[in-house]
Amino acid sequence: MFRILSISLLLIVLLASCMKGEHVDLIIHNAQIHTMNEGMDVADAVAIRDGKIIEVGPERQILNKYRSDETIDALGRDVYPGLTDAHGHIFSYANQKMNVDLVGCKSMNEVVYRCEKYLSRTGKKFIVGRGWDQTLFSSKEMPDYKALSEKFKNIPVCLYRIDGHAALVNDFLIKKAGISECSAVDGGEVQLINGKPSGILLDNAMKLVEDFLPKFSKIEWNDKILEVQQELFQYGVTGVHEAGIEFEQISTLKNLIAQNKLNLNVYAMLLPTEKNKEFARKNGPYNFRNLNIRSFKVYADGALGSRGALLKKSYSDSPHSNGLLLTKTSEIEKIMNFCLENDYQMNTHGIGDSAISVILNLCKKAYTIKKDHRFRVEHAQVIDPKDFQKFADYAIFPSVQPTHAVSDCRWAEERIGKKRMHGAYAYRSLLNQFGMIAIGTDFPVESINPFLTIHAAVQRKNKQNEPKNGFNMAEAISLDEVMKGMTIWAAFAEFNEAKRGSIEKGKEATIVIFDKPLTSNALFIENFAWKTLIRGKIVYEQGEL
Repeated sequence: MFRILSISLLLIVLLASCMKGEHVDLIIHNAQIHTMNEGMDVADAVAIRDGKIIEVGPERQILNKYRSDETIDALGRDVYPGLTDAHGHIFSYANQKMNVDLVGCKSMNEVVYRCEKYLSRTGKKFIVGRGWDQTLFSSKEMPDYKALSEKFKNIPVCLYRIDGHAALVNDFLIKKAGISECSAVDGGEVQLINGKPSGILLDNAMKLVEDFLPKFSKIEWNDKILEVQQELFQYGVTGVHEAGIEFEQISTLKNLIAQNKLNLNVYAMLLPTEKNKEFARKNGPYNFRNLNIRSFKVYADGALGSRGALLKKSYSDSPHSNGLLLTKTSEIEKIMNFCLENDYQMNTHGIGDSAISVILNLCKKAYTIKKDHRFRVEHAQVIDPKDFQKFADYAIFPSVQPTHAVSDCRWAEERIGKKRMHGAYAYRSLLNQFGMIAIGTDFPVESINPFLTIHAAVQRKNKQNEPKNGFNMAEAISLDEVMKGMTIWAAFAEFNEAKRGSIEKGKEATIVIFDKPLTSNALFIENFAWKTLIRGKIVYEQGEL
């Protein structure tokens, strides 16, 4: 009798256990889960175990089928795959946080004032800064070294333009670096006034002063990189395509990851140095936990704002210049062949129509060798209309940053003329050709805020909701398309579409729950993450900052 009772009790326990359902670590329910799968399905709940998505579906089904250690009631909020910024600069932004911030300065007087405040606050014996933009000055002209040299006579001063493609240096640094009217640099320019250096160094000419600028400590770097990470998490950005790193920066990322401090997914593009090439030869496509490396970043030309973008015809507002080719065509071809041989991707900075034509024509050869090369044109800002078809013909991935369009529209037509504007900032045309676009911010050149990117892509307006009727609305893309560009298409652009980019069974549980409904309206509405998860772990909750 006792044995029968024991067996009966055991059966009851087992049945009760089964009724509780399969064990998972976390369930998110009462949500609008935008899966970003092929059918763009929207679900109510998701079950997560060991950092992976176990099942997505109706709330009743998930809650009945699974029991969890933790449950998140999303209270009807929008849930998306964690966003990926497909073109950002973590190290540049960290560097900017340690230096003087010149973003938004309306005059050289304001530039000098901010430099003085920085010097007073930090006690440094040098000034490095970034963010000035002469198009915000009343004269609209490139500044010269005079104001800096008068105020800072005995310390080096180097101030980078907002796009990072020009620097203004003082007389002290000009002399220390031995720069003269005879200084010549391939892919760069020392601008002259009355036959003497003006203080403006364009593109590769900035390398003339790099060795004379003091360095920050590893501790300072690490602290600021983690600040950047936290800022990204508050917006629901869980991954960044880091657009160009030195060999030494690989170990910086690896060390932070090994210490479990850097949880951000980083897809790093290597700069084409000999050390980086040797790294690629030795390792091939490289993975270290959340760090992936299988691409090289190449600079074909400079920036439109500093007239360094390479155009087929001269600038409309500078008839004697058509920009700079920063890397010789023969060298780009060598890098392309190296990438094909080592199963790496080539991501080329291309802004002017001439530079982009060079890239597209080289990629024709890549396509004959490897159809799924996924080579990218970063920025793709001004394109000859005759060249759009080549993105489709040669499978070239456009990687764009929509906030550039609404920042540059104040002066772009003056730079390149009305005719070339037909192929400028043409995201709809690019999407129609290739079928996908990777979307990023290009922080710190532009704001790190992805909601400004959404507003710029869909409404074609800036944070101040200008232009009133949107900038060239024929090239706008939809909200769903821009979200694909920051999720599943961005994952495809880094060869990780099987791992992340959508909320589907078997993929990483890297997810953002937004605080407010994710919409796009004529007037900009700020938004943030309510919770951000990476591989099933909460890395940010609203109220932390």
